[in-house]
Amino acid sequence: QVQLRESGPGLVKPSQTLSLTCTVSGGTITASDYAWSWVRQAPGKDLEWMGLITDAGSTYYDPDLESRTSISRDTSKNQFSLQLRSVTPEDTAVYRCARLYLTVAGTSWIDAFTDGLYEYDYWGQGTQVTVSS
Repeated sequence: QVQLRESGPGLVKPSQTLSLTCTVSGGTITASDYAWSWVRQAPGKDLEWMGLITDAGSTYYDPDLESRTSISRDTSKNQFSLQLRSVTPEDTAVYRCARLYLTVAGTSWIDAFTDGLYEYDYWGQGTQVTVSS
């Protein structure tokens, strides 16, 4: 059973950097055909995909957030992390990490995104982050 657990500060001041870590157990973040994602949901808004890091360590970001977002990983700890720079109160949300997999083994991630050949299977519970002075 794969488990994901988010951790990090629950309160961040405006203009600072939000940093969260997702610790994975029951699965390896370098396993082939899997990728690891960050999403968030602000009050009253839809779920927003932020970005992901693939099994090979490649990263992809939402274009609207790309200039402020970095996703990295520590394979020795089986963790991946999110950094969101220059936060504002609009970044207040519940942040969740999740795993996705290729539904056709061996497909490139770019082709998978284009053709919808992926699915999510495991999610963290989420962590509330509030941006406020």
